[in-house]
Amino acid sequence: MTFTMTKQHTIGELINLSAGYLEGKGCSSARLDAELLLGHVLGLDRLDLYLNFDKPLSGKEVEEYRQFIGRRGRRIPVAYLTGEREFYSLPIKVDKNVLIPRPETEFVVDKVLELVEPDKPTKVLDLGTGSGAIALALACQDPYFKITAVDISPEALQVAEANAKRLGVDHQVDFLHSDLFSKVTGTYSVICSNPPYIKREEMQQLSPEVGVEPALALDGGPDGLGFYRRILDQAASFLEQPGFVVLEIGWDQGADVRAIGENSGFTWLDTTKDYGGQERVVVFKWM
Repeated sequence: MTFTMTKQHTIGELINLSAGYLEGKGCSSARLDAELLLGHVLGLDRLDLYLNFDKPLSGKEVEEYRQFIGRRGRRIPVAYLTGEREFYSLPIKVDKNVLIPRPETEFVVDKVLELVEPDKPTKVLDLGTGSGAIALALACQDPYFKITAVDISPEALQVAEANAKRLGVDHQVDFLHSDLFSKVTGTYSVICSNPPYIKREEMQQLSPEVGVEPALALDGGPDGLGFYRRILDQAASFLEQPGFVVLEIGWDQGADVRAIGENSGFTWLDTTKDYGGQERVVVFKWM
């Protein structure tokens, strides 16, 4: 993207120019993206941007912003550009090795908190932790949680561990390099997961932004249900009695995942809808 250098651009002008450019590149939230990236460059939140709408920027600031907007125009996600995404009101660092946390995944955290007694020692197993978003949100909510956060990707675990240290909850979370349960020991009050659940044939149809996220965190096998079968087939051996399983699902997978759980001997408790009214989290109980 080109900004004219014959005059100083103001914050407002740059946002307007960039939003138009990003819209032309197919970005669905073009103005928000332009604001977030300029705020990142200047170290300002969105309110401060508008309070300084007429402030002119230096050539160096404009050039740095231009680079960010160019990369966003190539459909690199904003969170990968800024290196951070808010989750459960926490700043979670992300990079290309981890899935970017989504707002709907916060429902997994909500459900776990509903199921357990507060201020009581509780062991939680988070399968496929990625950036650590679920595990760290739980740890920040209750100091009595002791969480084992598992991932098959060593690079993802490095991101998650760094996030735990930044948030000051690394003493509550143990990180384990494991393919689901393969290296897990002990039993837990709750097993939770946001597993890969996209059907393999749909992987090529993802938006450009999602397409640059790690396929390992997205590909749920031929029918998108492979990880649910693996988790629910083995989970009982790692659960206390009573114990719970909390799983994020795709919008059309509620009935299938419920059937998988019930066929594995679990009692279905609840299927929760997300902000858009789509089924998003399934909860099972083990007695």
